Amino acid sequence: MIVILFIDDILICSRSEDKHFDHLKVVLQVFKDQQLFAKFSKCKFWLRSMDFLGQIVSCKGIEVEPKKMNAVKSCPRPRFFSDITSLLGLACYYRRFVEGFSLIISSLTTLTQKKVRFIWFEACEKCFQELKDRLTFAPVLTFSEGTNCFIVYCDASRNFLGCVFMQNGKVIAYASRQLKINEKNYPTETTPKMPENVLRKHL
Repeated sequence: MIVILFIDDILICSRSEDKHFDHLKVVLQVFKDQQLFAKFSKCKFWLRSMDFLGQIVSCKGIEVEPKKMNAVKSCPRPRFFSDITSLLGLACYYRRFVEGFSLIISSLTTLTQKKVRFIWFEACEKCFQELKDRLTFAPVLTFSEGTNCFIVYCDASRNFLGCVFMQNGKVIAYASRQLKINEKNYPTETTPKMPENVLRKHL
């Protein structure tokens, strides 16, 4: 059972109808025991797919909500500092769907630094278009199941860290970030070592 709480929203995910019935009983029993109440008109039951916090959750997995994809796809080229911060704010929310996210947005984040003039170079345009493409065609991420067969592939360069969290050959999430100035002096190691062809694909 997967139960996700966000303020006053509760999402209950199950892998079969029988299990879902049992999971609902458990959650509703907790409500009863703790004297909590839910407004029936706002409750939705037995859904095969639903929008939750800007993501579509279904039996296939988790994917970016189509309206958000369209908003990114139609986004005009940033012209001011506020445009960049708005774009990166939206993009960062979906960073776990994007391979090598930190590397892709590197030229854009440079424009948000202090004492850096807002000049739109060719590298910025390339990053901007690639970011739009990656978010528009973001993959469907799988749910984790049980505690077996988890693999984390990781790698580090002079400027970035990246990893892929997988189970049974399916991606659960991508993660990456830029190194801080002092971190660039640290030695880099990769454990376990990712095969070079897989590394190029995922990071």
